[in-house]
Amino acid sequence: MKTLVTGGCGFIGSHIVDDYITQGHGVSVIDDLSTGSLKNLNPKAIFHQLDICSPDIESVFQKERFEVVNHHAAQINVRKSVADPLCDARINIMGSLNLLVLSARYGVKRFIFASSGGAVYGEPDQYPISETTAISPASPYGITKATVEQYIQILAGFHGLDHVILRYSNVYGPRQISASEAGVISIFINQVLDGKKCVVFGDGTQTRDYVFVDDVVRANRTALTCASNIFNIGTGLETSVNKLIELLSGIAGTEIEHEHDAPRAGEVQRNILDTSRAAKHLNWTPQIQLAQGMEKTFDYFSRVHATP
Repeated sequence: MKTLVTGGCGFIGSHIVDDYITQGHGVSVIDDLSTGSLKNLNPKAIFHQLDICSPDIESVFQKERFEVVNHHAAQINVRKSVADPLCDARINIMGSLNLLVLSARYGVKRFIFASSGGAVYGEPDQYPISETTAISPASPYGITKATVEQYIQILAGFHGLDHVILRYSNVYGPRQISASEAGVISIFINQVLDGKKCVVFGDGTQTRDYVFVDDVVRANRTALTCASNIFNIGTGLETSVNKLIELLSGIAGTEIEHEHDAPRAGEVQRNILDTSRAAKHLNWTPQIQLAQGMEKTFDYFSRVHATP
């Protein structure tokens, strides 16, 4: 299939590009390199350095006539969304709308959207969180993701566009940037490798559902052919930040120095996703356990850190 991956030089997007190319699909990438890197770009992909809000993207759609758009480009920092919600909305809402309108105009058959199971639900009353849980974002970032989901479902109905919305828990793994609090594992690993103290915001009891990037890639592969739906992509297991420090100490073979700082605005206290719908309809379940995934991630960053 002829596929466009936005954010294809970034953390998750670049892994998806690699997998799609391995599967034999033709892949184009749109990335403005604001957080992505050309080091992550698969040499077999066609690259366009563009902002997803740019009107110049239309010429790419017009020329390539994509069958699938896999949309991962985004402003992902919750803290930044609180400080500058206008910037957050411009990229995440207006940029996504630009892609949706062009997808409808140029005959795209399927639109895959990377949403956030860690942000759109807020603080529900019951855990683990299923896809039927009411949407109640606790941050501007969560609002933008929830808003784009609604645009996708409405516009897809108007234009007969197949669509798959993947609500990720906290994704981690090789190539992850440490530019946002969502990348806490990569942040901690880089702090350890740089000989710095790890900074824990709050008391460290807040929990997240950490899913390894390879598992996320498999979900995106299956999303190419499944029926339109919304899926949580996580592990169904919650891990505290304090537990991450403990696991990292074991991997690094030394007690990790850390200190606590004030909690961050917009962060939820607890997040665990119910992934039974993905198991049933995507035939997808996570395969990489947290300790194993953290070790793979630590090895990757150790090699990067050792490279001049």
